Amino acid sequence: MISQSIPRRLFRFSLLFAGFLALFQADRLSQRVHSQETRQPAGNGPAGKRPNVVLIVSDDQAWTDYGFMGHAHLRTPNLDRLARESLTFRRGYVPASLCCPSLATILTGRFPHQHKITSNDPPAVPGLAGKNFQESEAFKVGRERMNQHLRAVPTLPGVLKEQGYLTLQTGKFWQGHYSHGGFTHGMTQGSRHGDDGLQIGRKTMKPIEEFIDTATQQDKPWMIWYAPMLPHDPHNAPAKYLERTRPLAPSETVAKYWANVEWFDDTIGELMRIIESKDPTNNTLIVYVTDNGWIQDPANPRYAPKSKQSPYDGGVRTPILVRWPGKIAAQQSTDFAHSIDLMPTILKAIGVDAPKDLPGIDLLDVQATSQRKIIFGECFTHNANNLDVPKENLRWRWAIQGKWKLIVPNTAIEKDGVVELYDLQADPTEERNLASTNRQLVEDLGEEIDAWWPECSRSR
Repeated sequence: MISQSIPRRLFRFSLLFAGFLALFQADRLSQRVHSQETRQPAGNGPAGKRPNVVLIVSDDQAWTDYGFMGHAHLRTPNLDRLARESLTFRRGYVPASLCCPSLATILTGRFPHQHKITSNDPPAVPGLAGKNFQESEAFKVGRERMNQHLRAVPTLPGVLKEQGYLTLQTGKFWQGHYSHGGFTHGMTQGSRHGDDGLQIGRKTMKPIEEFIDTATQQDKPWMIWYAPMLPHDPHNAPAKYLERTRPLAPSETVAKYWANVEWFDDTIGELMRIIESKDPTNNTLIVYVTDNGWIQDPANPRYAPKSKQSPYDGGVRTPILVRWPGKIAAQQSTDFAHSIDLMPTILKAIGVDAPKDLPGIDLLDVQATSQRKIIFGECFTHNANNLDVPKENLRWRWAIQGKWKLIVPNTAIEKDGVVELYDLQADPTEERNLASTNRQLVEDLGEEIDAWWPECSRSR
């Protein structure tokens, strides 16, 4: 039987290589001067045209699982190239380690407790599970309520549509018909995960080519949501990928996950070829993020602890890349980035005012990124307890300030939960809880978390 400690050893091994790479890049970074001019592009590209926008969203991938992040075995040449050509934030985060709320945050620029889509599914119904639950009236009513929450706030595709863009949804999309997200075009008709949309990347890229051709014919700028169900399971990559990863991996399940990562990377190469062939002026802003992390359990097809559905970095950390040739300088940044920043960053870059109540910042504003010292997140139950009251679904809140990370459980749900404090610099896999020996720091960070979301204050 394979030891359950293997996932952590694998993760530590990846982190070792990532650490060497980070030190090298940090040294290079220190030799650069980050000027406002190189990080703050104008709103228009060639001939005054607004740029096209591509938002790439990986699905269930650990922040270490890229060549450019230092993985010892994985080959990701297309994402490596994208990173070389981008403003690359190595310390990127999403607020929640669950697909549905994380994707809603990317679309809206708001924390889950603000857009109210906190969970993957509606409240469970006693006696119903799996397909029976998903075909029940309670499930349909619950999903429609979640869809209403998305329609109640501005979305990035919706704002771009108002600015004359054509916007395409492909891949993962949980909130019903693609039009609910503000898209003008799309693949998903309304089923959980994304129904027809899930063919993108795994089976075809043709909808993307046809959409760009349509936008070109109408002389419209365009936006693409490319969120294939990769490397998300099923881990069933074509044989050529598994043949390469199997000799390198510690188990068959890890080999299959790695194969999916490399398959996903190849789809990025195909996407880039399509974009570059149809936009020879390079007037396309590309942003990359992962919806949540994944550490593969070597003993079974599921994820290991401290990854998906957890508040640890294995669940919420991701690289964030921003690329616009000739407008955004390619460089590494050690500043924090967050998925709440993507909507304001994209809108500011193309010269459009973002909604004033968004909590994120413009990642192209050097002063804003360098002055931000703390970031926050929140993790919720897989099935909501209450679709209208986010705090009733809360499992943990977390914050990172410098090297310190505080995790605060909601003991109403996490009955055995304890406050956890980690030194991410010395302990990147978050195994040594230092809360008991750093009580003042715990108190200070706890107050920051309470101020960020007062409704869940520990004093209430």
